[in-house]
Amino acid sequence: MPVRGVRGATTVTRNTKDEILSATTELLSTMVEANGIDTADVASAWITTTSDVYAEFPAVAARQLGWTNVPLMQSHEMSVPGMLPLCIRVLLHWNTAKGQHEIHHTYLREARRLRPDLTGFTPSSAR
Repeated sequence: MPVRGVRGATTVTRNTKDEILSATTELLSTMVEANGIDTADVASAWITTTSDVYAEFPAVAARQLGWTNVPLMQSHEMSVPGMLPLCIRVLLHWNTAKGQHEIHHTYLREARRLRPDLTGFTPSSAR
């Protein structure tokens, strides 16, 4: 079975523990729902933040969701002029038989500006 990358990003309005955990929980939950992911099939996750997001590790949200056996890695993004501030990005490595064209990438909040072509999925909690 191939491993597919599932991308997602979101933003926070403030660098606070509660906002980081809430936004990351929303992002991961939406990525799972959009793709029908069983977290037992997630090989690993790479989570990055812009350097202005540091009040909490976003991976804590994954652990709170029960992702206790998923290897998680975190880092800061490169600092590039004009980059989207207060941003959290996720790359899931997912074992799935789905083709690359069947993967639904998730961009929420201000991160929709990063990939406006991929912002079509609406989570059931927002309907």
